[in-house]
Amino acid sequence: MAGEDAVIDAARDAAQEAARDAAHEAAQEAAQEAAQRPVRVVGLPPLRPYQRAVGRAVMRSVLGRLGRTITVEIARQGGKNELSAQLELFLLTMSADRSLDLVKCAPTFKPQLMLSMRRLNSRMTEAGMAHVFRLRGQTGELCRARAVFLSAEPSANVVGHTASLLLEVDEAQDVDADKFDREFAPMGATTNVTTVMYGTPWRSDSLLERAKQANLEAQRVDGEQRHFSFDWRAVAAFDPDYAAHIDERRRALGETHPHFLTQYCLQLAPGDGRLFDATQRALLDGAHGRQSAPAPGETYVAGLDLAGGDAADAPAREHDATVLTIGRLVFAGPDAIVKEPRVEIVEHYAWRGTAHETLLPQLVALLKRWRIAGVAVDATGLGETAARLLAQALGEQRVEAVKFTAKAKSDLGFALVAAVNGARLAMYAPDGSTDSVEFWRQVERARVTYRGAGTMNFFVDASEGHDDYITSAALLVRAARERQPRVASGRVREAGW
Repeated sequence: MAGEDAVIDAARDAAQEAARDAAHEAAQEAAQEAAQRPVRVVGLPPLRPYQRAVGRAVMRSVLGRLGRTITVEIARQGGKNELSAQLELFLLTMSADRSLDLVKCAPTFKPQLMLSMRRLNSRMTEAGMAHVFRLRGQTGELCRARAVFLSAEPSANVVGHTASLLLEVDEAQDVDADKFDREFAPMGATTNVTTVMYGTPWRSDSLLERAKQANLEAQRVDGEQRHFSFDWRAVAAFDPDYAAHIDERRRALGETHPHFLTQYCLQLAPGDGRLFDATQRALLDGAHGRQSAPAPGETYVAGLDLAGGDAADAPAREHDATVLTIGRLVFAGPDAIVKEPRVEIVEHYAWRGTAHETLLPQLVALLKRWRIAGVAVDATGLGETAARLLAQALGEQRVEAVKFTAKAKSDLGFALVAAVNGARLAMYAPDGSTDSVEFWRQVERARVTYRGAGTMNFFVDASEGHDDYITSAALLVRAARERQPRVASGRVREAGW
């Protein structure tokens, strides 16, 4: 029927297949009811062929009471949430006269589940069912059928719910497998519920990857597709604007960046290993010389890693140094696709065993001498006081205090890797100095581990040395963010210096 939403077509196709293939008489009755029910949902976003393929597999399992677990990997912004919302709409509509629950969980309630609830509510409105659909707390009700949205955070209390219609797991790669096995999987035990896990690859031991591998093995045995994977190429085939977006992300992050590999190429994050491979080290190796003083008209930023300001969950660093890294910004032209400036490391200063209060006057003097436009400072522990005093001396607009939580360290690491991959960070040419030798020593020994929730940790193993030069470089990249070219004012020195 012209204008009828694609998910209805997909569901009815699945219903007919279930009626032919499923062994249960109940599946035949459900198929006939679904096919005859006069439902029109005109005006909803049409589903693409790859979304419809998933919809058919889900509906075949639901209507046939097959109790399958279906895994779905779709590149970011490829329509995973739209598919989920329309499946929910159809199942609730089909079951409106029965007391059945659909349960959806996600790593967090806010914002992930709240966005899912909002999307479902919008689709119900567009389908003309706003007058009968109600959102109450964490539940959406359509007559007697319900969609219950539950957080999968470790501390969330979800015991007691039953999933009789469908069990959905959003961002399954970030849901704790033990939490799911202990509290969510039993929700569908008495109903042989169908489970759908959505997400993108991350770690080899994630809930999503575990279910995916089980599905691939089952497919090899019986030929029934249970795992669906559609990378950025599958999405771009239907959306030229999406292809342009991918080109921009590839240039900004680099093809080997963990986020590009996992979220768009649907590959597992690289195994725990070195932070930089040989290609990345070559990209980092610059041809420019070291500087001992600023050049007129240039813009400089700095990264300051303070000794003793240890990052959360990083290996202990005994006798590490305070490292100040100076970088010169080379700004992109007006037609450049990637707007971030290139950062050329031009100087290092290092102190070992020097108290912060003794260092502060020296740091202030050096940062003023270089006319620093901005400095990112490790403000963990004792570093918080040092960062505050630097802000008082240099101006708060020039000093960014970075507290090293696990997430903050992860963000710094990803930004550092992206800058290297995009040839936006370069070290001065090797000069045989202590700073140069130690910098490259740490680059070669730096390791990375990938964790849940799309985070990582980078470090140098304590048995191999320290990571202070690497951390200072990451803070340097942070300081370069959103910097603009200096406007000529007729004076060499900036106001305030």
